[in-house]
Amino acid sequence: MKGWNGRSRRKAGGAGSAWKLNPGVPLRKPDEGDVLVSASIGPDGDLVALWSNPGDEAALRSVTTQPGWATFPNPTTERPVVARSSRQTGERIDITPLPGLTLAHPSLQPLPQGRVLVVGARCRWRPDGPDHNAVIYDSDGNVEAEATLGDGIEHMFTTTSGEVWVGYFDEGVYGNYGWGDSDTPPPIGATGLIRFTPELKPGWKFPSHVDNGWGAISDCYALNVTDDTVWTCYYTDFPIVRVSGDEVTGWRNPIDGATALTISGDRIGLLGGYGHERHRFVVGALDGEAMRVIGEYQLVLPDGAPLPPRVTAVGRGSVLHLITADRWYQVNLQDACGG
Repeated sequence: MKGWNGRSRRKAGGAGSAWKLNPGVPLRKPDEGDVLVSASIGPDGDLVALWSNPGDEAALRSVTTQPGWATFPNPTTERPVVARSSRQTGERIDITPLPGLTLAHPSLQPLPQGRVLVVGARCRWRPDGPDHNAVIYDSDGNVEAEATLGDGIEHMFTTTSGEVWVGYFDEGVYGNYGWGDSDTPPPIGATGLIRFTPELKPGWKFPSHVDNGWGAISDCYALNVTDDTVWTCYYTDFPIVRVSGDEVTGWRNPIDGATALTISGDRIGLLGGYGHERHRFVVGALDGEAMRVIGEYQLVLPDGAPLPPRVTAVGRGSVLHLITADRWYQVNLQDACGG
């Protein structure tokens, strides 16, 4: 891409043509021995990451396995751990200590005044009240506020003003971990997508299928948040839906299973799919009431090798960010459009 470590390179051609990523930049660790727990992209396009020492990584990924049955992610760690958040712009890094962190499976986003929002993916309803699975730290790492954002969090993005958009997967929509039983409250994420205020109070909820023509969200697969507009693509029919203010607009979409999306004008990029299509990048045009496919590519590393099994993909505006254990790559949708 232009202006950021060279331009991504692609081969012209039919479905599955190789798209080589640009060289990217290395991830900057707060401490040499740190391991990456989670990573995302903030509203200004910088990389935000949560790190721990190797001895605490398992606690932050804590699960409960029932004999002979299933494994469930735990909402909290077995003990408080010391973690660190980083905010990286190119080669520059700012670090915030996060002492006493107890949220398992955490994601994070920056907030104004150098603060950090950390959110756990799971949240259990308990008789004495639900877990607080959202913690705001000030710039020195002190806990400023705690709140409950609900169970089953798939995506969490902030805006420059401090609003928080949360997309939920199916268990957060239909209920689990005590939510939605006959004698407990309905899931907070029942609508699939919520905008929270800077005070972490619900400010807007995605309308039900009765109130919009694109159907209810059963699982928020992909979410792209900017200060002006939010885009999502969700199960079951995978429409492409734009939220501008409180207005919802949508387009039919022939591509199933995308887990990240980018947008530039009337061009859209969809990353992902099922099985071998998880690194497929489809470029389309929003034409009338439907998305029309105009190109399909397979994303590969700069040397042509496949992407690693574990890669975090985040769409912010027109840029798709791909974060591996040690590098940060970017793909600008304008490149796919020949810009």
